Amino acid sequence: MLKVNEIFFSIQGESTHAGRPCVFVRLTGCNLRCTYCDTEYAFYEGREMSLENILEQVKSYGCQWVEVTGGEPLMQAEVHDLMRRLVDGGYRVMLETGGSLDLSRVPPEVIKIVDFKTPGSGMESKNRWEIVDQLQPHDEIKFVVGDRLDFDWAVAKMREHRLSTGHTVLFSPSFGKLSPQDLADWVMQEVPEARLQLQLHKLIWDPNLRGV
Repeated sequence: MLKVNEIFFSIQGESTHAGRPCVFVRLTGCNLRCTYCDTEYAFYEGREMSLENILEQVKSYGCQWVEVTGGEPLMQAEVHDLMRRLVDGGYRVMLETGGSLDLSRVPPEVIKIVDFKTPGSGMESKNRWEIVDQLQPHDEIKFVVGDRLDFDWAVAKMREHRLSTGHTVLFSPSFGKLSPQDLADWVMQEVPEARLQLQLHKLIWDPNLRGV
């Protein structure tokens, strides 16, 4: 059983796969409390669902792309069984996770999008940089940037850990806090090997709307 906050069909708003129709399985619970969190409702809200019921609902949308997200989905041990079942069922599976939990049990076929926490998040101390060694070439690394200090810190970490060697590195402006134009300018000037990311779903729908 897994505690599920919501399952919905939408457009992938982030990562290099932005724009793809995708089924989202949002699990309940998170071990972090980022200052810019936009899914606080997922901290506690949800209902217990069996793997079979989750898979049945995913199948009903007729889409082969699935993202497992949260909150922090890796807090629930049975998520690894869910991801394995999805992969074995022929789905292309993505995992949105913070940079604070071990990745060794994640099926290798899963595309991991690891959101390392910048100082502005208030959760910088929770990052576990050793998990960089658990990443594969198809995995991606994300920094949510709230100001120039966050940006400079992220660039330093990218260089220190050689994150752009073999991985896509995404810089995303904290929604409503940092101008996308400012971040675009900084990326072009400082880290042309990285990639600017906007939250596409927040540009299509009301930013406060759930289930998109």
